[in-house]
Amino acid sequence: MKRTVVTTDAVPKAIGPYSQAVWAGDFLFCSGQIAPAAGDVAAQTKQVLENIRALLASQGLTTESVVKATVFLAFMDHFAVMNEIYATYFPSAPPARSTVQVARLPKDALVEIEVVACRV
Repeated sequence: MKRTVVTTDAVPKAIGPYSQAVWAGDFLFCSGQIAPAAGDVAAQTKQVLENIRALLASQGLTTESVVKATVFLAFMDHFAVMNEIYATYFPSAPPARSTVQVARLPKDALVEIEVVACRV
């Protein structure tokens, strides 16, 4: 299976030794996106999902291409707000998803989302 690293100016540069995304065959594995110091969880969730949308678009994909998402929240109390915004980015046939609370996120972000998308 061919593995191709993705680098794009469409989203913030990686803050560590990892790729923004990696193609493995027809699957695109996108690293988690954060929006540090971008306001409350609603504002951060919107920015994170806009980053994901831009990363996907840079590869000719849309949110409809996403087959799995993982959401990391600093506080599970933010679930309802995040979920309401998330739903607007995946209005029909949403991907499989896991949501977990974590002790801390990079740059003290409130939400981080990673996705796996598939070329069809």
